[in-house]
Amino acid sequence: MATAGKVIKCRAAVAWEPSKPLVMEEIEVAPPQAHEIRIKIVATGVCHTDLYHLFEGKHKDGFPCVLGHEGAGIVESVGSEVTKFNPGDKVIPLFISQCGQCRFCKSPKTNLCEKGWASERYDVMSESDTRFTCKGKKVLQFMGTSTFSEYTVVNEIAVAKIHPSAPLDKVCLLGCGVATGYGAALNTAKVEPGSTCAVFGLGAVGLAAVMGCKNAGAKRIIAIDINPTKYEKAKVFGATEFVNPKDHNKPISQVLHEMTNGGVDFSLECVGSVAVMRSALESCVKGWGVSVLVGWTDMDDFAARPIQLIAGRTWKGSLFGGFKSKDGVPKLVNEYLEKKVKLDEFVTHNMTLAQVNDAIQLMKTGDCIRSVLSVALQ
Repeated sequence: MATAGKVIKCRAAVAWEPSKPLVMEEIEVAPPQAHEIRIKIVATGVCHTDLYHLFEGKHKDGFPCVLGHEGAGIVESVGSEVTKFNPGDKVIPLFISQCGQCRFCKSPKTNLCEKGWASERYDVMSESDTRFTCKGKKVLQFMGTSTFSEYTVVNEIAVAKIHPSAPLDKVCLLGCGVATGYGAALNTAKVEPGSTCAVFGLGAVGLAAVMGCKNAGAKRIIAIDINPTKYEKAKVFGATEFVNPKDHNKPISQVLHEMTNGGVDFSLECVGSVAVMRSALESCVKGWGVSVLVGWTDMDDFAARPIQLIAGRTWKGSLFGGFKSKDGVPKLVNEYLEKKVKLDEFVTHNMTLAQVNDAIQLMKTGDCIRSVLSVALQ
């Protein structure tokens, strides 16, 4: 590529400060250093975690930054010592790295990695080092990825090379939301054939969890949301029943106990609310019920009565669906190409990067499942 080794000037949506609209700016993207890859981002989803940082977490040291962590693109150039990627490769940048060397990467029990932003700075949600500048200021790379930019630079331990025929405007969703919900059901909850499941929250993550429950062979999948328009969408992914907590004057856990003879086998919380997390746990059957926290939040403590766990329930959490990122994402792309995993059905809006604030508003009001933004021309 003619741009290799040079600073690239490109468009990006910059979050200068918390709770304010993103601003389209021209930024400078430095060439990749050793073990780094510069990627032209073709498409990106807008995920609730972007909104969380902007409107809820609001950590003062986390701005200015370029948000976006659910993208897909093409390798523009590689830094020194990069041997497994070439310009032109289709890739998905990953917010969880997989170095392959640390004790977590070597363990089959987890998909965490000791390298990358998440090991030290999960509150700030970016590393202090960055390849971005704008108007003479350093601009942070959110979750190490920053897909709301035409170009980004990512360490090779946080990039997945994917099938060359994969449509980037669909498989970008595997960079976060769909992989997160789908894997939470399959890998973390380990949903069993013939079981009864409840999924709380029917955004992209929750709908992906419904799809995971179905693919695992669950017999009953109860979809729960306060927005009744979500039910038709949930049916597409395999939901068998729908419950709107607003339709009942008793706790949702009690409603589910009555529907299921004492509670569900598996529940997945896909909202990021500690109150809903408690409801999801209390909706499980005693003895063997498993409840998984999937929604991202670090704002509040959660609480439950100890008897809930003493009576045999398990409460656990899931990050990126338990997938080891570099290994798992290319396999998920292949499963999509083989029609084993749905992606197209999640996309309700196709927009441009310049419309990112509109996409954020759609997500805040719950009027979309996923908006996919076209970023740079392919």
